[in-house]
Amino acid sequence: MDKIPMTVQGHKALSAEYDHRTQNERRRIIDAISEARAHGDLSENAEYSAAKEQQSLNEGRIQELESMLALADIIDVSKLSGSKVKFGATVTFLDEDTEEEKTYQVVGDPEADASAGRISISSPIARAMIGKEEGDSFEVAAPGGARSYEIVKIEYI
Repeated sequence: MDKIPMTVQGHKALSAEYDHRTQNERRRIIDAISEARAHGDLSENAEYSAAKEQQSLNEGRIQELESMLALADIIDVSKLSGSKVKFGATVTFLDEDTEEEKTYQVVGDPEADASAGRISISSPIARAMIGKEEGDSFEVAAPGGARSYEIVKIEYI
C-alpha cells in the first residue's frame, strides 16, 4: 500500500480520535450493550440493536484509523520552504471571475476539511496548483464550467 501524506497536526488529530474511540467510546458502548441485555428479550430490544449498531460503526472507524495511522507519512510543514506549491503549502489565490480571494492549506486526504481551510492534495484544485508559483494562473474544471484562478501568495507555516 502507498503511504498517506499528512501534516503533524493531522496525525495528532487522528491519533486523538483513535485514543478516544478505543478508550472511551468502546467502554461506553459495551456498558450500553450490557444494560440493554439486562432488559430481557434481545429479539425485540431496540436499545440492544442500537448499541450493537454503534459498536459496529465504532469498530469500523477504529480499523480505518489504525490503517491510516500505520500508513502515515508525517510531513512537518514548518520545515518546508520554496516558491512552488507542494504538499503543506498554504496558498492564497484569487478567483479571476469574482475577484474573491481564498486561502487553503494543501494537506493529506484524511485531514482535508474545506470549511476549515484545508484541501486534499488529491482534490482537483490542489492538483491544478501543484508546481505553480506566485503570479501563475491555473484552471480547474468545475460542474458549471472551467474556473480560472491566480496564485497570490504561497507560505509554509
